[in-house]
Amino acid sequence: MIPGGGQPNMQQLLQQAQKMQQDLATAQEELARTEVEGQAGGGLVKATVTGSGELRGLVIDPKAVDPEAASPEETVETLADLVVAAVQAANENAQALQQEKLGPLAQGLGGGGGFPGLPF
Repeated sequence: MIPGGGQPNMQQLLQQAQKMQQDLATAQEELARTEVEGQAGGGLVKATVTGSGELRGLVIDPKAVDPEAASPEETVETLADLVVAAVQAANENAQALQQEKLGPLAQGLGGGGGFPGLPF
């Protein structure tokens, strides 16, 4: 409802929409610069992704590769599993950051759903 029963000020609504679009673009740029980490194997493998989900780094502790503990095939399989788990954990952290940064903006734009290219 509009206070006083008048028509909405279209110029004011347009300005609010433009500000929300600018805020959204700023938040997306910030996400692209922010790095988050995920890890697996008690920290033996660490993956770093941006808040927008781009893989930026992968660190494998040499302790994750123990040739005496298993066959080379088992070692490689275990290492691959740890890498996948670390990247998934990092992406989950990135999605949480996206929701934190973009969720309120999407709700302000009328929604929380149905925005192409946004994860909510």
